[in-house]
Amino acid sequence: MTKTYTRDYWEDALSAIKLEGRHFIDGEYRTAASAQTFTHIRPMDGQPGAELARGGAEDIDLAVASARDAFEAGIWRNKEPLEKKKVMLRWAELIRVHAEELAMLETLDVGKPVLASLNVDVRLCADGIQFYAEMIDKMYDEIAPTGPNARALVRKVPLGVIGVITPWNYPMIIDAWKLGPAIAAGNSVVLKPAEQSSLSAIRLAALAVEAGLSAGVLNVVVGYGEEAGKPLALHMDVDMIAFTGSTEVGKLIMGYAAQSNVKRVALELGGKSPLVVFEDADLDAAASAAAWGCFYNSGETCHASTRLLVQRSVQDKLIEKIEAVTKSDIALAHPFEPSAQISALIEEAHMHKVLGLIAAGEKEGGRRAFGAQQVLAETGGYYISPGVFVDMTNDMSLARQEIFGPVLAVIPFETEEEALKLANDTIYGLAGAVFTRDMDRAHRFSEALHAGTVWINTYDMSNFATPFGGFKQSGFGRDRSVHAIDKYCDYKTIWQQFG
Repeated sequence: MTKTYTRDYWEDALSAIKLEGRHFIDGEYRTAASAQTFTHIRPMDGQPGAELARGGAEDIDLAVASARDAFEAGIWRNKEPLEKKKVMLRWAELIRVHAEELAMLETLDVGKPVLASLNVDVRLCADGIQFYAEMIDKMYDEIAPTGPNARALVRKVPLGVIGVITPWNYPMIIDAWKLGPAIAAGNSVVLKPAEQSSLSAIRLAALAVEAGLSAGVLNVVVGYGEEAGKPLALHMDVDMIAFTGSTEVGKLIMGYAAQSNVKRVALELGGKSPLVVFEDADLDAAASAAAWGCFYNSGETCHASTRLLVQRSVQDKLIEKIEAVTKSDIALAHPFEPSAQISALIEEAHMHKVLGLIAAGEKEGGRRAFGAQQVLAETGGYYISPGVFVDMTNDMSLARQEIFGPVLAVIPFETEEEALKLANDTIYGLAGAVFTRDMDRAHRFSEALHAGTVWINTYDMSNFATPFGGFKQSGFGRDRSVHAIDKYCDYKTIWQQFG
């Protein structure tokens, strides 16, 4: 029997939920070494939320030491593959058992609709941990070809201690993208979640230990980027940093790696993804893809389709259809409302940043077709309605900067050559799409588009079998798929000579 969720249901759940904001180090909750805390502000209503440990370099030292001890002792790394698989499968199942609790924590942190947290974020987190659990007993070493008097074993070995720094837009999903392969490969991890979204990360780590993951294999340190993330990236006993976030911070991470121990770095950074619509396209499908691709999660998506390149002859018709889809299907409401498809932005400062880019778009000559305004101000939360700007050129701020808000910049083109030039005229290369009924053009265009993922006549479709990551200043390294495991390992050759 399907459960009916109402706003009252979630309000009651909120009153009963425990908000654990301490670090999770060596299998235990820990207060900050400084004893300092900070207060999280809830995006949905601007009210004080959880008290969180304010981590610093000393907390990072403790977490890294715990991770290093666990790795060197081999308590997880040397466990039988089938046993490791069972532990991670139990972890995935516990995530599902605690789905409502985790969904509530996610929504309190980031302001997204709680049903989206439940049906998308929690589900994909559990699926991700399960995917990598299933890989553990299917990873093989190799025997390299040699002469008859030698044998060369090529082993894929874990790197050691992995520092993971994750963002606030899809915390549980991206945690699973990184924790799953890193831990499946045999590493130990120190996770520093974004300061805006720590609650679900702490709970995930506790559930992992409950499932049987050895203490020290997964540690969580809460705090601000400058105070906790930077010491993690600079730490001399961390072998790799896996980071998802802005291109600006990604550049800092690379610098910290070089300044310290030349640790490895994997970066999934920003995007300004083009969705290209030719005049022969199915405009209803294109309109739905453009609206959902840009406005889902209130536009707080790294590969959001925030640039719509449309052949001029169908521009007006397509914008009408996008407005119709937005108004009929993409309801903006309080995150506990069952009708909510999108909800609050992450914090007040970010809302003002988005509003500032909207103002810049108007000042530079863009015209607001609809939406893109602050709404529900009376709630105290941080809400902006999904909107579209037209009369745009590719050199305007709204067309070049990653807005991370529900605002679509529409840029017309005349020819395929012009469309491709516009699409690739960006520092980013995370994703893109092309809509056309001409399959020769679809494949020609998708091959020429500089992006890690390109969709044809759809948007934002994927599964764990497909790698995700970017070109250019969208970063390097891949999350998801079997290939994600590679970056948390290295190859070791063991040569035996006979006679």
